[in-house]
Order: sequence, then C-alpha cells, then structure tokens
Amino acid sequence: MRQGLGTQLRHLIDLLDGAVSAAYDEAGIDYRPRYTPVMRALEGGQPHTVSQIAEAAGITQPAATQTVALMIKEGLLESSPGVRDARQKVVRLSARGRDLLPQLHLCWQATRAAADSLDGDLPYPLSEALAAAIAALQHQPFGARIRKARAAITKETS
Repeated sequence: MRQGLGTQLRHLIDLLDGAVSAAYDEAGIDYRPRYTPVMRALEGGQPHTVSQIAEAAGITQPAATQTVALMIKEGLLESSPGVRDARQKVVRLSARGRDLLPQLHLCWQATRAAADSLDGDLPYPLSEALAAAIAALQHQPFGARIRKARAAITKETS
C-alpha cells in the first residue's frame, strides 16, 4: 500500500530532525532544531517582534509564538515591551543565546553540507522539489485541490 503524502513527509521530518537533534547532542549543545529559524532571524543582533520573526524565519505566527516562548523559558531569548507599543513584545537573543552562536554556526555548516550530500544522492535535489511544492501550494492551496478533486469524483460517480 502506498503511503500518503502527509505520512511520507512526517517520516522524512522525523528522520531529518532526529539526526539534527543527535548532532546537537554530540556537540554538547542543549538545543532543539525547531529553534534554528528563530535564532537565524535574531542572530544579527536587532530585536524583532514575534511577527517580524515569523516573517523572517518563514514560519507561521503561532509557530513563532510557541517557539519564542520555549526559547525564553530556556534562557536563549529575552523579551521586553515594545518602544512604540508596550503591548507588543520585542524579542532579542539573551547572553546565553549569543554565546551559543559560534557552536551553532558549526552545526549549521555541517547540516548544510549533509543536506547538499543528500541532494547529490537523489535523482533531483530534495531542496528544489520542496521549494517547487511550496510555490505550487502558494499558487493553489492543497485544500482547494482537495475540493476540486472531490467535485470531479462526485461528478464522475453521479
């Protein structure tokens, strides 16, 4: 039986994230792969709102909010009220987060090299296939595709 697309993607993410987590452990770093987009967004030193982090990191606002909260709890980030709007939270790397960056850069370089190696072993680069899939889904979301397919199936069976 052929696995569904969601099942295959979850399995692929498990394989990738598991290996990246193990690499952080092997490097002696207490760090989760899901933190990387936020760290990358903030590594320049400028504070960002959660919305700015989400946009820069290419993740959803809820994912950014959840990840930022975890990272604050673990001491990697700190937050303060916004200058123009005190209701808005401004986030920056903590001293611990800044101190971790050199080790993280080494891990990120190794991860990038491993990803390039994987791309080289495939008939077409996974990174390009994923980028193309994301672009296609931005053009026509998967939900719209499901509704269109359901309408066609319903029409065929009527």
